[in-house]
Amino acid sequence: MYLSLKLNYIDTLGGKRVGIIGLGNIGSLIAKRLEAFGCVIYYNSRRSKDSVPYKYFPNVLDLASESDVIIVACPLNKETRHIVNKKVMEAIGKDGVIINVGRGANVDEVEMVSALQEGRIAGAGLDVFENEPKVPVQLLSMDNVVLSPHVAVLTLESRSDLRDHTIRNLEAFFAEQWRHALAGAVTTYAITGGYIGMAAARRPVWTWPEIDDN
Repeated sequence: MYLSLKLNYIDTLGGKRVGIIGLGNIGSLIAKRLEAFGCVIYYNSRRSKDSVPYKYFPNVLDLASESDVIIVACPLNKETRHIVNKKVMEAIGKDGVIINVGRGANVDEVEMVSALQEGRIAGAGLDVFENEPKVPVQLLSMDNVVLSPHVAVLTLESRSDLRDHTIRNLEAFFAEQWRHALAGAVTTYAITGGYIGMAAARRPVWTWPEIDDN
């Protein structure tokens, strides 16, 4: 049975140079997991982070030139739309792999399909698409592409984390409302001689007037 199987050699993950675009919460967690496999981590972000040991690339093109795999984990805005474009795909080369767990439009999808068809990049792993829920039909028949319908978050653990995160946000919101209510009460005192200053963090900070003993 096994002798009749056609087996293809595959690359191992260990030792690969992985460039992460967007080292926020998701990107950082990805990096931590990849470290366990012995990957060399590079990253591009709005600014370098002193708290991480990874090499920072301010330019995505340079990041791609030094990486075997590019992982897109950044938000979508005017600066990051098509941040992975034809030049970036050329930089990562025919042995490079693109993984997108950010937003579909972070990658120039038309150019990526063309690069995959022509063998200019080795493969892609996509959880998001530029025109969701539509997926380019060309991708469906490619053996070097892994697709998932924007469901990377659908685990029991992530649901629990989302619940806890929502509860913490609500608690923080109502705590802030309480502070503002208290600030309103203090305003009454301020009219009679108290002083209220507003902190840069948008939280009310007040000081009471010194008592004049004279």
